[in-house]
Amino acid sequence: MASFFNGNLRRTAWRIAALVLCVVAWHLATRERINLGVVTFQNVPPPGEVAESAWSLLQSPLVLQHLGASLHRVFIGFALAAVAGVALGLAIGRARWAEDTLLPPLEVLRPIPAVAWIPLAILMFPSSEASMVFITFVGALFPVLLNTVHGVEAVDARLVASARSLGAGRLAVFREVILPGALPSVVTGLAIGMGTAWFCLVTAEMISGQFGIGYYTWMSYTIQNYADIVVGMLFIGVLGMGSSALVRRAGQALMPWRAVQEKRK
Repeated sequence: MASFFNGNLRRTAWRIAALVLCVVAWHLATRERINLGVVTFQNVPPPGEVAESAWSLLQSPLVLQHLGASLHRVFIGFALAAVAGVALGLAIGRARWAEDTLLPPLEVLRPIPAVAWIPLAILMFPSSEASMVFITFVGALFPVLLNTVHGVEAVDARLVASARSLGAGRLAVFREVILPGALPSVVTGLAIGMGTAWFCLVTAEMISGQFGIGYYTWMSYTIQNYADIVVGMLFIGVLGMGSSALVRRAGQALMPWRAVQEKRK
């Protein structure tokens, strides 16, 4: 137990040190105004200036409106993508007809970037709010879908054959073998999808958002307020990291056998 605690403490300290090292490198690069030709830090705001902008935003009454709007859009889009991605992935992974019917059009749509969906989203949906939710939905859908398909296809066929030899029907095999076997990949897809939904947030809120962290970041760029751009980016990064961690934690709760396996290692 003590060795486990010490190991976690060392890992946490190492991760904090890595973050501190990145901030120090950022500070030195902006202080020295490093210009490498390909990349330059001459106009990049230093960490101190960004911290002041972040503190000003946190003291502003608008911060809750920005955060609330972004969280609402991301989580609705992600929830819809999770349901659709898992359902389609399970069907495609288990049924040949679903793979032949559903996978080709989905594979055509998958490489299209979120920004390319903006004009069509404006035409398809009567409100800008629905358009923004749709963009986050598109961003989260395909990681969930592809990881679910991979998880279903990776289930050992010998486990399925063993269950059938013991008299399990199709529904029992699906519930007792396929779902537990595919669940680790599904959880990975959900965590990636949550991160991608936040990635698409700036694109979504470019449509006509009036509040939101992505909108705040974009407007900061248009008025050339560079420190606020970095603040918005960091907010999106922290929120995306935290929400992805929540998804992984929920997935671990659904897979108690994984915790037992990790303790045995």
